Amino acid sequence: MRYLVALLSLVSTSALSQIEVSDAWSRATPPGAKLAAGYVLIRNKSAAPDRLVSAASPAAARVETHVSEKHGEVMRMREVKGYEVPARGSFELKPGGAHLMLVDIKRPFKAGEKIPLVLRFRNAGEIRTELEVKALGTTGAHNH
Repeated sequence: MRYLVALLSLVSTSALSQIEVSDAWSRATPPGAKLAAGYVLIRNKSAAPDRLVSAASPAAARVETHVSEKHGEVMRMREVKGYEVPARGSFELKPGGAHLMLVDIKRPFKAGEKIPLVLRFRNAGEIRTELEVKALGTTGAHNH
């Protein structure tokens, strides 16, 4: 029985370590803003694909998964039900594309601070990270 528990422990630890999250950031927000966007690079070291299914932050009422798409001359944003992260590949949330939408933020984000964020994956489970808040005018701005 001890060996089975040890084996299961290794398997779950192995699954959690298969997803790496880096370069998590957001922009400072102006006073009165209710929305903020979050960006992150997700790497999957596993031989199986995974899926980011949801996210949460104590800094916002909810965190939604969104994509921005250009239709003619107009940029449109829509909510999606998560993002696929390919096996042995990566998925980048970046301005002008896939991103996290922090809705009803509790206070403005200020440059230099860190915003706690929990990402939930179908296989890897929860991964905690922090969004580094950069200046409002950071290049590649994505207006909401």
